[in-house]
Amino acid sequence: MAVQSRWIKMFVSFILMLQFTGAHSRDLLLSFTVRDGDKVTLPCENVINNHHNCDTTTWIFTDSRGTAAVELVNHGQIKESDKSDRLSVTAECSLVIKKVTAEDVGRYTCRQFIGNPGRQQGPDAVVYLSVVHMTEQKNADEVTLSCSVSIYERCKYKVKWIHNSEALNRDYSNLKSSESPCSATVTFLKLAYTHISTYDFNCSVTTEDNKEQLFTFSTQSSGKKPGGILMSKSF
Repeated sequence: MAVQSRWIKMFVSFILMLQFTGAHSRDLLLSFTVRDGDKVTLPCENVINNHHNCDTTTWIFTDSRGTAAVELVNHGQIKESDKSDRLSVTAECSLVIKKVTAEDVGRYTCRQFIGNPGRQQGPDAVVYLSVVHMTEQKNADEVTLSCSVSIYERCKYKVKWIHNSEALNRDYSNLKSSESPCSATVTFLKLAYTHISTYDFNCSVTTEDNKEQLFTFSTQSSGKKPGGILMSKSF
């Protein structure tokens, strides 16, 4: 009985350790979805207290194509790269990316190093960045709006068009919509919809944990307004 009791205690301790580790990992794992052309700030969740000018912080980028990881920030300093002119680091060691493009989609890892040579301190803080892209195609008598999301891994998002707060989950007269993984289109006749604007359409992007963002249609982000409205929903 004593042996059995000891094994039970060990098993319970192991389960509690897994739960704590899982919760801690979730605290250091974030994701953002923004419009192309917008600015985004990626927080570093493992910043060391009393850091000076982020001299312990390094940011590493891995794109969605599986190419080698690139160091964007080394000990708080922006490194030369094809996107370095769009990068900056805040006082809290967050990474700021201006004029986001599909090339910025990927995994961003914030790491802390102390000493010389540097020794990594604590776990990685990871941020996944996804980017929404919208297009408009005009033919002689109809208009087609497209919305797609580029993500780091396989598509886990639901994308659909909404018009005047109503989901286009069925075909209307003179208005057709279609959805596929991480993309959606809506086509309408110009003559039938002369009284509305394309800005009446919103692209709804819902993550696997039911966080929804609405992106008002525009072919190019102005940079003056947030890329999307974040909402919570239940299915």
